[in-house]
Amino acid sequence: MTGARRAEAAQGNVAPPSRSSRLDELLIDAVASTGAHIGATYLMDEDGTVLRMDAHLGLPALIARAWARIRTNDPVPIAMTVRRRRLLWLAGLEDLARMSPAAALSLPYHFAVAGSPICSGDTVWGGFLLLWPGGRVARLSQHQLDLIEDVTARMAGVLQEAAEQGRPIRPEPQPRALDLRPEADPKADLVALDCLNRLPEGYCSLDTEGHVTLLTAAAADLLRSSTSELLGRRLWDALPWMDDPAYVDRYRAAVVGSQETHFTAHNPAGQQLSFRLFPGLTGISMRITPSAGARAPGRLAGCAERSSKTVALHEMLQLATALSRAVTAQEVVDLVADHVMPLYNVQALCILTSKGGRLRVDASRGYSKAAIEEFDGRPVILPNAANHSFDACQPAFYSTWDELRRAYPDAVRSDDMSAWAFLPLVTSGHPIGTCILAYDRPHQFSADERATLTALAGLIAQAFERARLYDVKHQLAQCLQQSLLPRTLPEIPGLELAARYLPAMPGMDIGGDFYDLIRLSGTMAAAVIGDVQGHDMTAAALMGQVRTAIHAHATAGATPGEVLAHTNRLLCELAPDRFTSCLYISLDLRKRTACLASAGHLPPLLARPGWRTQILDHSPGLLLGVEHDAEYTTSELPLPPGSVLALYTDGLIEEPGVGLGEAIGELAERFTPSTGEPLHDLAESLIKGVAVEQRTDDIAVLLCRT
Repeated sequence: MTGARRAEAAQGNVAPPSRSSRLDELLIDAVASTGAHIGATYLMDEDGTVLRMDAHLGLPALIARAWARIRTNDPVPIAMTVRRRRLLWLAGLEDLARMSPAAALSLPYHFAVAGSPICSGDTVWGGFLLLWPGGRVARLSQHQLDLIEDVTARMAGVLQEAAEQGRPIRPEPQPRALDLRPEADPKADLVALDCLNRLPEGYCSLDTEGHVTLLTAAAADLLRSSTSELLGRRLWDALPWMDDPAYVDRYRAAVVGSQETHFTAHNPAGQQLSFRLFPGLTGISMRITPSAGARAPGRLAGCAERSSKTVALHEMLQLATALSRAVTAQEVVDLVADHVMPLYNVQALCILTSKGGRLRVDASRGYSKAAIEEFDGRPVILPNAANHSFDACQPAFYSTWDELRRAYPDAVRSDDMSAWAFLPLVTSGHPIGTCILAYDRPHQFSADERATLTALAGLIAQAFERARLYDVKHQLAQCLQQSLLPRTLPEIPGLELAARYLPAMPGMDIGGDFYDLIRLSGTMAAAVIGDVQGHDMTAAALMGQVRTAIHAHATAGATPGEVLAHTNRLLCELAPDRFTSCLYISLDLRKRTACLASAGHLPPLLARPGWRTQILDHSPGLLLGVEHDAEYTTSELPLPPGSVLALYTDGLIEEPGVGLGEAIGELAERFTPSTGEPLHDLAESLIKGVAVEQRTDDIAVLLCRT
């Protein structure tokens, strides 16, 4: 509110300002007094987990909407300053890229930013951001710090007062854009327009949203349009040939970065025009002039090449999406290489980690085998002791071999590379490795390139850490499961055995499929197979407990039905929320009979050479762990010499769109053992019949031949 309006309000002519408008005034004061060109106020949501933008000054609406709702644990400046409850200062795009790669990629423009939390006592009300043109403010002066502190205290007072009076200030559903422009003065506009019309170049004025607010006759003529068609409209909406991401990017760079930008384009007549954009607090002044050399031959040209920055941004956003699916270190490198190497003309890329003071090449692309072998296992290379500014968490760029050797006197030059970007992979403040980009010729790194590559390092670090955690978890789970499965099957005279186990495809968690063959006496054995519900460490651990319980009850002389009943009662107590299917078959090799009991498991198959394969459709009982007092019946069947029993889990037969009965029938048709055929070959042939791309579950197979 101006001084005149405050005086009018004091006299009762104007309503006193609302608390929300007082916050707006304080934001405007902060922008104007500190020399910033953009400001935004965020207020804490009721649950204390979300910051919502209440008002902004100088931001394009599209960018404001994209950053309107921020979670307090997000790695972005406003959340960080509120979370830490102290002032945050980032001097430029590289600082932003190190702290928040996603924010740097979304806003790849040069600006400095300060964030301040709005607090009173133990209450955090929100925070606000101020932006300055990049490169103009290296650090905040004491005067600026005092101004920010004063605005923070006054904002906190307004919010606290409103809350104490039972009328807390809440942000609107969409951020409000504040306007610094004075009220329209038609006479002043005419004077300005008349002045500009005397000049040979074309001029127009755009607000922070890109709407045309002033247009000279020369500009309208060069744009092949008219004042009435353009005034009040966004330039790229009114002129389809201007609707190109590269042009919009230059406009946003001028607004957000407060930097002069330019681009060229061809109007519908084929004339090449030069556009220069000069930023100010209330918008953009644009000068439009014909370019020397004029016209596009033979056709109308309405588009310029997309700016390299726009292409880089598009590629980085695609890479960020792709990296979220990477589960191995090599996948991370392959994705980065596919997106980055062509874009930045990089010839080689690798990720290095260290253990015990020695380097390890976790993954690479572009380096020769000899270079990798030369590097892998070498002692960690230390920087020059005179380089006191060395920081393992900061990226480093070396344009020539001499630069690298000065920093690392013991450096090894592999494959005659001549320039390098060392991008530390940092998570939770600790370096976990380094991504190295190598060039085959000297390379000068621009400020934009350094910032983008720094942001890239953050994306790689997050993906690489996920891949490492996945590898550790998967290896641990597989090790646990494999240790719980029998390493070898016992040798029992008169009984030939074969077993196969295949874990789920990469990307799946570990499962609970198991099998066992238990020696009961010189002529008695028990074949067991089962599947614990779930694909996690709990399933694998529970599988071990089920095997142990079955083994204990079987060797104690229990019948198949009793073995399952005892095991069921144990599971109801150990894991009431987990269910297990199980098939138990005792084999009497002297009497040539088998006794079978099932807890909801798939029916076994019985085959003899020259006979049709039987599906032993025994009535199964309840799954183990469902009902404490469940009972399981036992069935007896003959087992002639040469008979082959097949026990299996559902991973062997499950197929999208195929019913269970049909799938079991198809397996029975494939299960045709011949006389003398090794069981291991037969087991392998059954598993080979499963489509690899369709397998989403573990497979366990146990074959027994009398």
